[in-house]
Amino acid sequence: RLQVQAEQALPRVLLYHKQEGEIVRRDDPNERASVFGALPKLKGQKWIAIGRLDFNTSGLLIFTTSGELANRLMHPRFEVEREYAVRVQGTMTETQMDQALKHGIELEDGLVKFEILEDQGGEGFNHWYRVMLKEGRNRVVRRAFETLGLPVSRLMRVRFGIISLPPRLKRGMTAELDEKAVAQVLDWAGITAGGDEAQQEPELQQDSPA
Repeated sequence: RLQVQAEQALPRVLLYHKQEGEIVRRDDPNERASVFGALPKLKGQKWIAIGRLDFNTSGLLIFTTSGELANRLMHPRFEVEREYAVRVQGTMTETQMDQALKHGIELEDGLVKFEILEDQGGEGFNHWYRVMLKEGRNRVVRRAFETLGLPVSRLMRVRFGIISLPPRLKRGMTAELDEKAVAQVLDWAGITAGGDEAQQEPELQQDSPA
């Protein structure tokens, strides 16, 4: 008798360009729009959000059918990089930028330190910054800038780990990773044995309206 083990199908991984004014929950007592309503329907499975973005934040959201992948990437020990484009009311001083990078910014729930903080310019009262950090505490980017007296007027996540928000992925649209890209993500997360290609940016399938 021969026992043949069928090859296990790879989990699905979906990118979504979240719009401002959407929540990352399935149910809301205030009946606000949910990102889950914009995702493709599944049979026998469900989409799991890898992290969240708050109501007024836009940008890259990642969904998967793998609870193991979601749990691994959301665990603080994994220290996944999160990159944002931030528009604030006002401009950081050189002293504030130096403090944020070298020593961090003290919040009520602990210190936050930006791994990258770059001035991206601006016009008038609004100024843009590129920031990268390795944690996902609730509203941590907004709270850090507000502590410095710089209210955030727009916040957009542009990268999560090795996955960047594709320029062609417009707001409210989804793009599913192909099998090769999913394998790269799993390798990067340490779920499967990986090689050098795990550091490459995954390729995307054709965008589709959400």
